[in-house]
Amino acid sequence: MIPRTADLAEKRRILQLETLYDLALALHADRPEAELVEEVLQLVCTVLDPAAAVAVTRDPFGGPRALASVGWTERPQGTTLLSDPLWTDLLSGGEAISRQSGELGGRLFHDLLATPLAYRGVFLGYLALLDKESRSSDADGDQGFSKEDRRFLNSVAALAGVALDSARQFEDLMTQRERLEEENKALKGRLVDELTDHRIIAHAPPMRRVLEVVERVAPRSVNILVRGESGTGKELIAKLIHSLSGRRGALVAINCAAMPESLLESELFGIEGGVATGVQARRGKFELADGGTLFLDEIGDMDLALQAKLLRALQEKEVTHVGGQHAIPVDVRVVAATHRHVEQRIEDGDFREDLYYRLKGVDIELPPLRERRQDIALMVRQFVEDFCRREAINPPRIAPEALALLMAHEFPGNVRELQNLVEGAVSLSDGSIDEPLILSLIGGASEGGQDPLDLVSNEKRHIERVMKLTGGNKTAAARLLGVDRRTLQRKGF
Repeated sequence: MIPRTADLAEKRRILQLETLYDLALALHADRPEAELVEEVLQLVCTVLDPAAAVAVTRDPFGGPRALASVGWTERPQGTTLLSDPLWTDLLSGGEAISRQSGELGGRLFHDLLATPLAYRGVFLGYLALLDKESRSSDADGDQGFSKEDRRFLNSVAALAGVALDSARQFEDLMTQRERLEEENKALKGRLVDELTDHRIIAHAPPMRRVLEVVERVAPRSVNILVRGESGTGKELIAKLIHSLSGRRGALVAINCAAMPESLLESELFGIEGGVATGVQARRGKFELADGGTLFLDEIGDMDLALQAKLLRALQEKEVTHVGGQHAIPVDVRVVAATHRHVEQRIEDGDFREDLYYRLKGVDIELPPLRERRQDIALMVRQFVEDFCRREAINPPRIAPEALALLMAHEFPGNVRELQNLVEGAVSLSDGSIDEPLILSLIGGASEGGQDPLDLVSNEKRHIERVMKLTGGNKTAAARLLGVDRRTLQRKGF
């Protein structure tokens, strides 16, 4: 009959082999680093029975990246664990080490066994076990970590090192993919511009002056604030600035008014995995725009709390993920845009004055379409040609009377409204765009006589017509008007 101690040792060896097999299977799948670290720690604790255990990994900047622990009254801090002399000893020796009587992460221990997590000479973190629990069934009553435990821990660390390296390579590939997608979007935009001869029409003096300023400041790294009413072409100007800047990175755009504060923060700065249930780690727009241009549309609608974080990112030229602990340096040129009167919002306490001056390296004011009417005829012809080329149809004839109506219209939605109106007219035409067709789209005189000529009344009346056309569907109306749905809500619709 096999002695009892030998029987227990054999069972332990079988358990260790089964655990290593399970670990190899578990670590084969592509998962976030935090999940991998948690899995490794739990499996090690199942076999070696420590009173406490911790696993921590570090990022390329030396800060904590993932952390899992058991047996601590209060969760240890990653920065504390990576500044402990134990980590220095592991880096120096490159192999498992033992300690007797000490403290790690605020917890005292009598016996410690630790091993580095590494792959191909790159140290990714470490595993540490504290005070092996005694088992009443152990005949020898040995409570310390054995040589066999040390060998097992080294095997686990070797498997974990490979898995962590693979996870990081996968994450880097996903990041590169996101950047390539952003760059591809920008390149596609430029390609479409070239193929359709799409350009900014600027024969009117106010718009010519804008382009002269853009040409001068685009090659510089100064931040730019672009102002103008909705639909005046602020994003098009941002694209032109980036195109002329010579910056190697992508142009990345985000609408600050189109999402809630919590989501906007993670979109801007990125988020760590595991911050909430089901949340995957991802890079933010700042990182995706590294080396390029970040276009912040509708910056005037940003929440005050987030404005403070944006200001810090611009000042320090670094961002921190939501739920993260370390700063990531970024080289980003910011072009911000707003249709709001920012100075008034500063007076009202809704916008930070220091952020305003940080964004306003150069201030560019886009004129509304009613102040550059001589560009309307050229824009109409360009929009007709672009739309017909895209739809593969013959361009209709534009009657002079129809063009005169368009040139006299106030266009509260500016260039975007003109483009949508022209495309609608082409779609409804039978080969000719005449005066009755244009009148049906923009509306004639009101029943009480001539419509008021002020901008607010014209804007309200136009929105009402579009709302009626869409049957009260605000989303559809916003799309036709070329504005955000929240803009309609702010205007009382």
